[in-house]
Amino acid sequence: MKKTLAFLLVSCVAIAQNASRKYISHTWSQNILEIKTSDGAYRIEPYTESMVETSFIPTGERFDSHSYAVVPSAKKPGLKVKFTDNKNKLSLQCGQLNLAIDKTPFQIHYLQNNSEILSEKEGFTKVNDSTQTISLNIEADDQLYGGGARALGMNRRGNRLQLYNRAHYGYGTRAELMNFCIPLVLASKSNNRYYAVHFDNSAIGYLDLDSQKNNTLRYETISGRKTYQVMVGNSLTDLTQKYTGLTGKQPLPPRWAFGNLASRFGYHNQNEVENTIRKFQENQIPVDGIILDLYWFGKTVQGTMGNLDWDKDNFPNPEKMISDLSAQGVQTILITEPFILTTSSKWREAVDKKILVTDKTGKPCTWDFYFGNTSLVDVFKPEGKDWFWNVYKRLIKQGVGGMWGDLGEPEVFPSKAITAAGKADVVHNVYGHQWAQLIAEGYQKDFANQRPFILMRAGYSGSQRFGMIPWSGDVSRSWDGLKSQMEISLQMGLQGLGYMHSDLGGFAGDYFDNELYLRWLQYGVFQPIFRPHAQEDVASEVARKDIATMAQAKKLVELRYQLMPYNYTLAFENNQTGMPLMRPVMIENASTQSISDKSYLWGHAFMVTPISQAGVTSSSITFPNDKRHWFDFYTEQKYSSNSTENVNFGADHIPVFVAGGSFVPMTRTFANSAQYSFSDLMIHYYYDEAVPTSDGQAYNDDGKTPQAFEKGAYELLKFSAKNTAQSMRITLSDELGKNYQTTDKKATLTIHNMPMNIKKITVDGQEVSAKMSGHKAEIPMLWHKGSTIEIQIQF
Repeated sequence: MKKTLAFLLVSCVAIAQNASRKYISHTWSQNILEIKTSDGAYRIEPYTESMVETSFIPTGERFDSHSYAVVPSAKKPGLKVKFTDNKNKLSLQCGQLNLAIDKTPFQIHYLQNNSEILSEKEGFTKVNDSTQTISLNIEADDQLYGGGARALGMNRRGNRLQLYNRAHYGYGTRAELMNFCIPLVLASKSNNRYYAVHFDNSAIGYLDLDSQKNNTLRYETISGRKTYQVMVGNSLTDLTQKYTGLTGKQPLPPRWAFGNLASRFGYHNQNEVENTIRKFQENQIPVDGIILDLYWFGKTVQGTMGNLDWDKDNFPNPEKMISDLSAQGVQTILITEPFILTTSSKWREAVDKKILVTDKTGKPCTWDFYFGNTSLVDVFKPEGKDWFWNVYKRLIKQGVGGMWGDLGEPEVFPSKAITAAGKADVVHNVYGHQWAQLIAEGYQKDFANQRPFILMRAGYSGSQRFGMIPWSGDVSRSWDGLKSQMEISLQMGLQGLGYMHSDLGGFAGDYFDNELYLRWLQYGVFQPIFRPHAQEDVASEVARKDIATMAQAKKLVELRYQLMPYNYTLAFENNQTGMPLMRPVMIENASTQSISDKSYLWGHAFMVTPISQAGVTSSSITFPNDKRHWFDFYTEQKYSSNSTENVNFGADHIPVFVAGGSFVPMTRTFANSAQYSFSDLMIHYYYDEAVPTSDGQAYNDDGKTPQAFEKGAYELLKFSAKNTAQSMRITLSDELGKNYQTTDKKATLTIHNMPMNIKKITVDGQEVSAKMSGHKAEIPMLWHKGSTIEIQIQF
């Protein structure tokens, strides 16, 4: 090991960092290493065995400890770190991540299990008064992911990414700059090692992923913290879990968020809203919410933004409308924007209360954009936060179930604007993050028993901890628009924002294509949020399609509801571990990169291949090399791992496969989440002779109580299987939280790929018969609350 370490340190001399930076002295105290150099000081603090934070404080500056991204719980209490000072080098041994620091020439090396993964190249450098950089050496074969929401291809190496949240209207297959610019890079190496670097600064800039092809990772910005965190892991899964440990986990959304949401731009009046929901009900199409765009506060698109109150001409009795919809199990969600136009009814109040961003004279800063002459709520100012929250508080008291925050990049935010936290360019990327925080904290203070639904178009590192549900912006309503959606959601899931989703059917343009619409919805069934949304030119709602299209789309909505137990369990796992709902196939094995460009995992059980080309009825599918078989979710056909097969499919579905050994909890279709229950549960088990043991679970609570699991107000069903050549044993157990009330339930265990040579089936020792249909067996049973059931099958 000593020889290896010495070689690594010597081999990096040729690419050592800033040659003028000289080591002077160091101190080691309370697990913080401070190194004084000729042009400033380093502050290095290990957080966990696999994560460390490095900061550089130039001479004449003070250490800025404020982070918009990092949560206090990221630091492991009582962490044991071994510090060593050996003549020309310092070392920190944390566990999986270690640091070696050369004194002469000065350089910092990061090692995973004593094998170098990256090092500082020039470290911090001030290029000029408007540009400062942090550069790191990386290896030639590192595959790089992250940087926020973009459409560039999964491996983003070779791109120089602008860090400036900005909408890209009508994008298709490529979008270099979008609404979420996150200064995070995740990397996989050829020898199954993984690391991530998070540059902990919200100011605008660039993230250069080796665009000059000289094995350099460079962060460029205008000002702010010179701080970054490095973490290492055993897989991309591991990195995502550690990153969400650093920046916070996503709270469980309300259960109705996983249902079908009616949405369009937009509903002009109360009758349109009520008639739309009536159309769903008349056609027996499940629906859980309706989302109102900007007409709720104004008759026109331009000139009314900032009213933030009901237009009583077109919505004469909003409280009754909301109440009536709620009684039917349908939530009302309202769009809001942070822009207050000078023509809006709130302008004078906003000026008088001094809640707007200012110019250098201290007066409200104004500018023109599409919607009119405007200013912006200063969400960094206590008065601005309180004023904005009181708007939401009033609406929530009226019964509004969810909030939509639009244009929060902010869409137009000139450099001349000044906030309580600094100039516009310093806080631009964190504006949406701060906006979501004020809503989340407002709920915690005034509606502590209600889970917020916060639909947002822009955010920053860690925005998931405020319950932010992001979407991919104004995507083109085209096949090209659909092509980019899988990548955007997968990348954002790796970066902590596990609910990234798209406007199903596409948003921008008047392209009319029912095949495209249905293919997009087929993908949407296996997407975090099911929300068709579009401009008015073409109806987005399932209930407003022609009879044939509606019939096909209705089946997709019904499948979405049948999967509620599985999907809600994915949400619970995301809340507890940070694991995204949509996952790249390569999340556990980087060698499956090519598969991840075409297919993705929906949780632990499903592999999904979206279809983004017209007229396609077959596709070449490559299955991961994971020693499991894969079963067609629709036809039951069995496929081998590590194989490539031509798979046929019809107009009614896209290729979806279930991994051998998986448990998939499902239920019957219901009208909306208000009717959801575990009382009639269908548990699907996919028997695979290549998988001797497996397990799964289904999580349930009341769907609305914040932190229900932590409060003991939950039920967790656990499934396990153990197979031999002669038998199959399936165990079902019911774990009840101390504050959860449940009842006995009917359950049907459906075993797929069931061997035909069954000799005997017993449930808790009692012999039973199964309903057989080909290689599928259904075993009904009564499951008593809090009990364990054992099913034995002899071959």
